[in-house]
Amino acid sequence: MAGSAKSFLADAGYGEQELDANSALMELDKGLRSGKLGEQCEAVVRFPRLFQKYPFPILINSAFLKLADVFRVGNNFLRLCVLKVTQQSEKHLEKILNVDEFVKRVFSVIHSNDPVARAITLRMLGSMASIIPERKNAHHSIRQSLDSHDNVEVEAAIFAAANFSAQSKDFAVGICNKISEMIQGLATPVDLKLKLIPILQHMHHDASLASSSRQLLQQLVTSYPSTKMVIVTLHTFTLLAASSLVDIPKQIQLLLQYLKNDPRKAVKRLAIQDLKLLANKTPHTWSRENIQALCESALNTPYDSLKMGMLSVLSTLSGTIAIKQYFSSAPGAATTTAKSFDLVKLAQECCYHNNRGIAAHGVRILTNISASCQEKDLLPLEQDAVFGLEALLVLCSQDDSPGAQATLKITLTCMVKLVKCRPHLSQSVVESLLAQLHSAQDNARILMCHCLAAIAMQLPVLADGMLGDLMDLYKLIGQSATDKKQELLVSLATVIFVSSQKALSTEIKTVIKQQLENASNGWTAYRIARQASRMGNHDMARELYQSLLTQVASEHFYFWLNSLKEFSHAEQCLTGLQEDNYSSALSCIAEALKSYHKGIASLTAASTPLNPLSFQCGFVKLRIDLLQAFSQLICTCNSLKTSPPPAIATTIAMTSGNELQRCGRISNQMKHSMEEFRNLATRYGDLYQSSFDADSATLRNVELQQQSCLLISHAIEALILDPESANFQEYSSNGTAHVESEYERRMMSVFNHVLEEVESLNRKYAPVSYLHTACLCNAVIALLKVPLSFQRYFFQKLQSTSIKLALSPSPRNPAEPIAVQNNQQLALKVEGVVQHGSKPGLFRKIQSVCLNVSSVLQSKSGQDYKIPIDSMTNEMEQRVEPHNDYFSTQFLLNFVILGTHNITVESSVIDSNGIVWKTGPKTTIFVKSLEDPYSQQVRLQQQQGQPPSQQQQQRTAYSRF
Repeated sequence: MAGSAKSFLADAGYGEQELDANSALMELDKGLRSGKLGEQCEAVVRFPRLFQKYPFPILINSAFLKLADVFRVGNNFLRLCVLKVTQQSEKHLEKILNVDEFVKRVFSVIHSNDPVARAITLRMLGSMASIIPERKNAHHSIRQSLDSHDNVEVEAAIFAAANFSAQSKDFAVGICNKISEMIQGLATPVDLKLKLIPILQHMHHDASLASSSRQLLQQLVTSYPSTKMVIVTLHTFTLLAASSLVDIPKQIQLLLQYLKNDPRKAVKRLAIQDLKLLANKTPHTWSRENIQALCESALNTPYDSLKMGMLSVLSTLSGTIAIKQYFSSAPGAATTTAKSFDLVKLAQECCYHNNRGIAAHGVRILTNISASCQEKDLLPLEQDAVFGLEALLVLCSQDDSPGAQATLKITLTCMVKLVKCRPHLSQSVVESLLAQLHSAQDNARILMCHCLAAIAMQLPVLADGMLGDLMDLYKLIGQSATDKKQELLVSLATVIFVSSQKALSTEIKTVIKQQLENASNGWTAYRIARQASRMGNHDMARELYQSLLTQVASEHFYFWLNSLKEFSHAEQCLTGLQEDNYSSALSCIAEALKSYHKGIASLTAASTPLNPLSFQCGFVKLRIDLLQAFSQLICTCNSLKTSPPPAIATTIAMTSGNELQRCGRISNQMKHSMEEFRNLATRYGDLYQSSFDADSATLRNVELQQQSCLLISHAIEALILDPESANFQEYSSNGTAHVESEYERRMMSVFNHVLEEVESLNRKYAPVSYLHTACLCNAVIALLKVPLSFQRYFFQKLQSTSIKLALSPSPRNPAEPIAVQNNQQLALKVEGVVQHGSKPGLFRKIQSVCLNVSSVLQSKSGQDYKIPIDSMTNEMEQRVEPHNDYFSTQFLLNFVILGTHNITVESSVIDSNGIVWKTGPKTTIFVKSLEDPYSQQVRLQQQQGQPPSQQQQQRTAYSRF
């Protein structure tokens, strides 16, 4: 399922010695100044890599000025190379500090006699439009070049005009009339008109401009009915409407009109493509009449390709709010049945169409209707959807072509969605999947296994009776060793782990291991072990990790596998826990802790500077501390037997006025225990906040660990420390919350059970009786009996986000302090770059960055007098929104007290939901506050007993400047 994802240790090797930014720039500069054209070009094309590696303004500014020089004096080929570099590095353009100088060097080429040089310059200006949107000389040059007789130059001017229109309202208003004259002018060739029309899509800066552009496009559509003109004009029309928003309903009507009345297939296809764009962007603007018109067109068209396009628009709309509007706003909606709706008729008709794509869209529409519309008369559609899905499953699972695989993916996604919304359908869906597994192609089997696992994670539908079929198939597949078979082994093993939620039987374990020995490679075995760790089958995982230890090439991988083996062994020790047997529970926890300590040592050895494995180490350390806290709690509960309250405990309680003293020493121990669990919950919260890149299942897992700590601390408080004020309302979980995995389901049931037990004991008996301690010990055992799930982020990082900070002024040597006079303020500039991995924003995106600057006085120099606290520290916070992954801001800091101050800059990120994540990094610099020379002179004179001279008395802050 996640075979292609990158392993945490994939980059564990150390890279070669890297050049620092200045050396790298000097190296490229040497190439630029070379006499050979080839070396110059090579140096130019290496600049984007340099920008990627050192994305701070000081380097980017210097580099772009060097490139501008090459552009000014080089030949056209070099200019073209510089243009390509500028277009590739568009997001770094705003970091150019000397914009005027950069533009001046580039702009000088516009006066060349060579039209190609002018054309490249225009394209260069167009590519820089985001940083120079209001440069009048650039606007003037573009206008002039539109009248050129050279085609290359005109095309470049059109490119630049489009870019400037998107950025500058003034330019758009000024150029609009010129463009419309050229489009309507008889002298302009048709191919040029086709290139000019798309500029109008950017005329959305105000309502009057958008309106005049729409009128012009309306005239063009009617005046030039040729296919190419209609296609370009209609598409520009759509993009303009999508940007200006107000005209979207009119645009939908216009497109539907063309779809219905225009006989040309190309125009119909364009109309469908644009309707799809508007369905994705603004589904709420689609009225019932629009959907009805689209359904009628789809029912009447004889062409399969057009029908498929219309159905894809309808299937997009069926997954949005538009579908509810369609059914709720129907005339006489109370009397009509589901069958009488055209959309339903169309979907039912298409479900069994001989074209797979059409059938897939039909089934998708039925699934979305069943999932989102709960009305009684729409309930029969569920069965239609299931039959349609089963028919498609049979058809596509036998076919190995890419089209069949794409359709099968849609079918299986619909199955998961339908089962999630209608759990009572799960049994029939799962049975049909299992029935097809034996006869399906390998590619289809892999997808079907993923689907089965996804359904079984949500609902415990895979009964033990079904395991036999899966095991037979597993034995059958294990006999061959192709890549697809390996993938299938992993998928099938996952389904088996999910379906046998308790412990795996020895028979199943033997079969899995035998097949792995026969036909698989080490990577397949590792992936199956990883799935076993995720599903809580730790005994199986331990054996597989053990078998892989000798098959890896690097010691980092060896230590990584060894740590996983130890963790699996530790969790396996906890499966032998039994209720009411507390001494064996203590020995099980001690055995588990022994393995965990071995594992954490191995895990630390597996980490490298490039992969510090910080989440894994944090998670395991917390697990160790949690197990120790549980062990300590059981010992504390046992101490009621070994050290009961003394005879005078009641008297002590009455004299001290503290009722808890009646219980003896156990009360203080319980207090410590409760604080420890609260502290652990806080640390789990910190781990959660620092895991910005984690997937939702991993975060939910961390949250469940945190909740188990809070649950035990609440139980201690409610049973022993403060039974009177215990409140159970805030802890009672709502049963309606959707549970994502079996682990979560089991943890939630333990939580609810423990809360019920605690609530029934609370206030019935005075604390502390053996019933109270037994309840606490049983709660601990119940929590530990649920096998821990090591979720995906423990093994794989699918999203990677990091922030790089640069502070100025910064010292040459990090240990050296920056000197500042105590009567001046330090302007600290903080710049930062957000760096992403291969899948930016997969789980969550950065909305803004929160920068916290604090300074602390480290050592004083000078007189030792009392200092007000507020002048010893600086505390400031600012939020900045990154633009093109770059942000910068400034802080003014006071250092009135002489001495060395430690400045810490810490960054955290805020995602699009407003949640704060403490991602770091944290940067520290030192500042030395020095006494200003005038004050120093006055102080020295006072110490020597001399009055300050007249001239010095007159010196003020103004006279010093």
